Amino acid sequence: MRAVTLEGFGGVENLRLVEDFPKPHPKEDEVLVRVKAVALNHLDLWVRMGALAVKPELPHILGSDISGVVERVGSLVKDIREGDEVVLAPGLSCGMCYECQSGHDNHCRHYDILGLKAKGGYADYVSVPARNIIKKPSSLSFEEASSFPLTFLTVWNAFVNKAQIKPYHRVLIWGGSSGVGVAGIQLAKLFGAFVIATAGSEEKARRCKELGADMVIDHYREDVVNRVREVFKEGVDIVMDHVGGRTFWKSVECLRKGGKLVFCGTTMGSEAQIDIRYVFVREIELLGVYMGPRADLFKIAELFERGLLKPVVDRVFPIEKVREAHSYLEASKHFGKVVLKVE
Repeated sequence: MRAVTLEGFGGVENLRLVEDFPKPHPKEDEVLVRVKAVALNHLDLWVRMGALAVKPELPHILGSDISGVVERVGSLVKDIREGDEVVLAPGLSCGMCYECQSGHDNHCRHYDILGLKAKGGYADYVSVPARNIIKKPSSLSFEEASSFPLTFLTVWNAFVNKAQIKPYHRVLIWGGSSGVGVAGIQLAKLFGAFVIATAGSEEKARRCKELGADMVIDHYREDVVNRVREVFKEGVDIVMDHVGGRTFWKSVECLRKGGKLVFCGTTMGSEAQIDIRYVFVREIELLGVYMGPRADLFKIAELFERGLLKPVVDRVFPIEKVREAHSYLEASKHFGKVVLKVE
């Protein structure tokens, strides 16, 4: 089968399209999916660069967000048929431990993500456990369907499970034009919150408002903390930060007493300094978020089916132009998701 293989860690030159990579063979409890589209995430960039403590065995296949058509099902699989149009839950777990059985599979000690250590979707085929199969919302194209699993699951976990978002909450979202950002704006508005987003250009700010943001701050030209405090003197209820070290303390400063910081990424550095006194005196909650329970993706897919959420695809590249797609994402030119069309 065709596959884009990662041959070494570093720049985009380490990505190579091959025609004869071995096709996976599904086990009895697995499903073989013919990939139609796969969306890029910053995780793809970090794995490619070797920036993570966990490194896959090479040659590796990237790609966490996958949509496609069921090609074959294992003998133990029920209620999934050949020809079904599906999206894949990116998180892989043992399915047997206490955390998996209690609905917290993202806490499983064996937790992995497609494209992290396990081979992902930059290929014609991928094989996954049957429990990772979700029916594709019928209103979405394959490119659109591939755009939502990882980011929307992460943000759902951040806002709904961790921060327990309410209609009266005031929410700040860093980087509203990113995949996580566009998911954050939509989900926060779905729950009735007042949303402040940050963006790096007038065009991105305009599109954030079109998605539902009540206010947008240019994080290059304005002091975000001062602007937030001008609008809400006491601060906001929730901050979602996926930027990391560069913004972490600013996020804390934007919060009211008792506010919650949910953080899920380090695109701009993984180290931050904080004044611990400020955190405990103001009873601020710091809530780390790593993906989310797989079951929540079924709720999210239903919301897309009902038209309450919408995919935001910035650009679709053919799989042959994977290097160009990586460079485009790395340059932060996108608004929403960058997708590879496989077939």
